[in-house]
Amino acid sequence: MRVGQAHDTRLASGVTAIIFKEPAVAAVDVRGGAHATTVTDRIESHRTIERIDAVVLSGGSAFGLDAGAGVEAYLNERRRGVTLGNVRVPMVCGAALFDLSNRKTWRRYPPYRDLGYAAASSARTRFALGTAGAGFGATTVNFKGGIGSASAVSSQGYTVGAIVAVNAYGSVTVGNGPHFWAAPFEIEREFGGLGTPASLPPMAHKAKARVGENATIALVATDAALTKPQAKQLAIMAHDGLVRAIYPAHTTADGDVIFAAATGRRQLTDPVGDLAVLGATSANVLARAVARAVFEATALAGGPPSWQDYYTAASYLPPTPRCTRRRHAARRKPE
Repeated sequence: MRVGQAHDTRLASGVTAIIFKEPAVAAVDVRGGAHATTVTDRIESHRTIERIDAVVLSGGSAFGLDAGAGVEAYLNERRRGVTLGNVRVPMVCGAALFDLSNRKTWRRYPPYRDLGYAAASSARTRFALGTAGAGFGATTVNFKGGIGSASAVSSQGYTVGAIVAVNAYGSVTVGNGPHFWAAPFEIEREFGGLGTPASLPPMAHKAKARVGENATIALVATDAALTKPQAKQLAIMAHDGLVRAIYPAHTTADGDVIFAAATGRRQLTDPVGDLAVLGATSANVLARAVARAVFEATALAGGPPSWQDYYTAASYLPPTPRCTRRRHAARRKPE
């Protein structure tokens, strides 16, 4: 698969398009109470369509769902899609997060269709993390949100990857400190290598309200060959990754949505056991991706601070006691 991203700095919003090289088996699982999705019913287990060409993650809430039309236009130009009579219809599913508090204005139509086309046109195997694409205007309760990604190989040799736009009701860090809830799953200091705190701060488990402005939307993908029901189970298990990385998650104010896709390169040898391990791996990978989204983000003018604004990995490396103490004393913690 390839990932493309586009954003509009004036609107502080953007789009992330995931384009499959070949149509992929897909499913979706919605856990948040306030989601915005488009044509997800076509990938329910009992529907006729087996595979899709792309998944779109967008800002803009319901307006952002227009991004799917831009991706469809891109795919149509390349004659991608299901053959129906003498035409081909691209199969694109999507979800959007709420970033409308950035005071967006446009004329008659929102810009997301054009952003979707631009994102699809720029699809590559490498892409930016943090303040980019669908995560451009994303926030969490205390820090700037963004786009995150991570991958791993399961014990059976299947590859699992995740991409997520984090715009959560809850916090990705333990309280307002530098430590991430997902720290136990971190690999190679990918979000600072700080580990877990020695003890939980008193306010770590107190949820702060930011109602109506939330959604964490994601795709987990594997090279395993899965059926639609198996892909659905993968999406269900992947939601554990949000619980491991965000506190609280799946609230009535969140629009948490996870797509799962299988490219079918490798057959399962044990359908039950392999899928169980794939699900556990996908949850771990998604938890890491969530933390990376916040760790890599940069703040926007007038928005919440970024994690990097207050905590950098360098500040927490051992020696240089005096200057480290001064640096900590001078750094104001976010409200």
